[in-house]
Amino acid sequence: MILLDPGLKTRPTSNTTSATLTAAPKKNLRLPSARTLARFLTLAQKTVRLRGQVTVLLTTDAYLRKLNRQFRHKDKATDVLSFSAEGSLPAECPMQEIAAEKIAGDLAISVPTARKQAIDQGHSLSTEIKILILHGLLHLAGHNHESDAGQMARRERQLRAKLGLPQGLIERDK
Repeated sequence: MILLDPGLKTRPTSNTTSATLTAAPKKNLRLPSARTLARFLTLAQKTVRLRGQVTVLLTTDAYLRKLNRQFRHKDKATDVLSFSAEGSLPAECPMQEIAAEKIAGDLAISVPTARKQAIDQGHSLSTEIKILILHGLLHLAGHNHESDAGQMARRERQLRAKLGLPQGLIERDK
């Protein structure tokens, strides 16, 4: 399911695109439809082999910063955060197993940050959001590139090739 933050500006602002777009090739920086992203989410989930419902919130830098500060104790905006449903109920709760099968977790994506990254990478906002969705799904599936000696990076590279996506987040950070 794709949710849109009501406070989110769906079109690029003039200050986002003015100087940056003159240096980068002009790509589509408009937010793709929820239907387009929902279709990709379904396909990507099947490709990742992640069962259960995933909700994706498309939101602002300010909200991602708030979530990042609250849950990761990092006082800065980021591009994507993943919140796994696993462990959200006490282990002894009989609903834990049922909930884990039905709900995989949530993703929150900053559209302004995704737009900046799309410009930097020379592709559309739609492509960047899809890269972020895939990255977040891998986290929901239990991968962690900060501690796994490269397994998530390899898996993400394989899945991006299957889904026709360009270079991913982990490779950009190197």
